[in-house]
Amino acid sequence: MTEQAFRKLALSDPSGGWELECGVPRQKPAMTFEHNYRGRLLGTLLMPQLDGRVFQVSVNTGHVRTTADRYYIPDVFVIPLELLRPHLGRSDDLETYTTPLPLVVEIWSPSTGQYDIDQKLPQYQRRGDLEIWRIHPYDRTLTTWVRQPDGSYEESRYDHGIVYLSGLPGVTIDLARPGRSSRPAGAARHR
Repeated sequence: MTEQAFRKLALSDPSGGWELECGVPRQKPAMTFEHNYRGRLLGTLLMPQLDGRVFQVSVNTGHVRTTADRYYIPDVFVIPLELLRPHLGRSDDLETYTTPLPLVVEIWSPSTGQYDIDQKLPQYQRRGDLEIWRIHPYDRTLTTWVRQPDGSYEESRYDHGIVYLSGLPGVTIDLARPGRSSRPAGAARHR
């Protein structure tokens, strides 16, 4: 399928959850309560820490594009508003980001877990996204890939503690306290 045909398909079926993998359209499958809860929770924890005049948080909406034949809908991502503003007021423009983003998150699910790692992760890295997360809600782990100055990615894994987001200075997520985000005085960065 051509890029133009995909964009037309996605706009004509906005609730279809259409992604494009190597030119083949695929619908993002329905997810579990746990999966969706974790995505909304992360969005809720991020928003108060971000300047709403500069950033928005997307939860399961909008696309990131790596090439003309690859469009993905991350579970959560942070959007610099400077990328969004030029497209406002248009009814024919599929929400798509081609510029590297500060944070892109996938949440593991039985139906997409392997696909996210095998297909999406390398493409997010190819795009140059600053920080990529994979949350595993059942193992209660977070794996992060942080872009380094040389373009490589440093991988880290967490099961507790406070995670400081590299692409969003001053933003933290406290893994030890579900539903809360904080930065206690003297907290060490877990890397």
